Amino acid sequence: MKKFIGLIVFCLIFNNFVYAQRAETVLTVLYYLDALNPTAVADANLWFRTFERNNPGVRIIRENLFGEVYHDKLRVYAAAGNLPDVIYVWPSGRHDYLHEHRLLKDLTPFIERDGIRNQFIPMAMDTSQQHAGYMAMIPLGVTSSHAFYTNMEVLNAVGLQPARSYAELVAQVPVLTAAGYETIIIPAESTWVMQSCLFSMIAGRFCGPDWQERILTGKAKFTDNDFVAAFDFIRRMYADRVISLANIGVSYGDGPGMFAGNRSAYYIDGDWRVSDLITAMDTSRQENFRIGVFPDIPGARINSSTSAVISSGFAMNASIPSGSERERLAWELIKWMVSNEVSTLRTERGNTPTPSRRDLNFEAMNLSPLQRAAANLGNEIQAATVIFDVVFPSEVFERVHDGLIDLAVGRRTAMQVAADIQRTFDNYNRRR
Repeated sequence: MKKFIGLIVFCLIFNNFVYAQRAETVLTVLYYLDALNPTAVADANLWFRTFERNNPGVRIIRENLFGEVYHDKLRVYAAAGNLPDVIYVWPSGRHDYLHEHRLLKDLTPFIERDGIRNQFIPMAMDTSQQHAGYMAMIPLGVTSSHAFYTNMEVLNAVGLQPARSYAELVAQVPVLTAAGYETIIIPAESTWVMQSCLFSMIAGRFCGPDWQERILTGKAKFTDNDFVAAFDFIRRMYADRVISLANIGVSYGDGPGMFAGNRSAYYIDGDWRVSDLITAMDTSRQENFRIGVFPDIPGARINSSTSAVISSGFAMNASIPSGSERERLAWELIKWMVSNEVSTLRTERGNTPTPSRRDLNFEAMNLSPLQRAAANLGNEIQAATVIFDVVFPSEVFERVHDGLIDLAVGRRTAMQVAADIQRTFDNYNRRR
């Protein structure tokens, strides 16, 4: 009898084991991770193990790669038709082939079904921000090439408030100058800063959303009125002394220190420069610095906008069968990796300066005041337009830099600069 009972128990245990093995779903994940960063490794292990613990029926097989090795291996997987289930991807650029060939599943039905669209800033859910125009991935954050930093220490010293319009900005110039301050500092010596951090934003304001598509498809030219107006606004900023000619000689490395040293009331750079500003000043001073976007410009099509791109994020292999358990769990993993919990920790670690979620409690996070201001930048942006050097080749955007400097010193007119950029773009197209 004891042997018989023992056999029954053994069979039950064995059947349960077999059932458990059959019920397990394996998810393969390709993750972008610097293995030499112990904090990043510990965080990733925490996130993925927590997901497995909360979803007992899944086992994650994760491959961690970094830098060029990551991009090369991902291309090999794609060419072999063997993409992992969940992938860390970029919205364009290096991973445009994944989007073009629709190797990534459209996440729109999942987003709508679970009602999570409003948990993210509008830009993160804007399909025009992704290479093929569909919701191939959910970004972890946004990167703005234009951020307008405000120094309240300087403004308070002369009895001013942050300018809300360009007219107010111009009116502040003589007050600031009389007190020995610059109005705006921009490190214009580097060949990319003027076009990426300033002109990209201005082009979007004057030419409207998706202006680059009209240029790329030949429906518009840089010599059209709105583009010429964008170029001329740069000339006007110098003529109004909102930006002084001295900025042409300001190196990229010197900009944050000059601003933190109270040389100006405002500073223009990318949102990524927060870390340099933090280094350049004591924590006690950081509450006196704000981060937003350029004031309203008269005659612009849109305002409260900036030039930005969504950052990298998570996508699903399009070949996963619809309605399968693998698909369900892959989507749950993506949701978890862009969740409030994970996004909060990524923001605190400095991995996502401007997160894509709009429901994060920045005040409760372990952030310095400037980190908190940068994290909130996404909520300040009402519209996002393209970054010039993300869309156009180097020979074109380098000519933009040269043209902007010529406008500053009065060497050429806005129309002459626009015509030169159009010729450069046409020549590039003919050689393609």
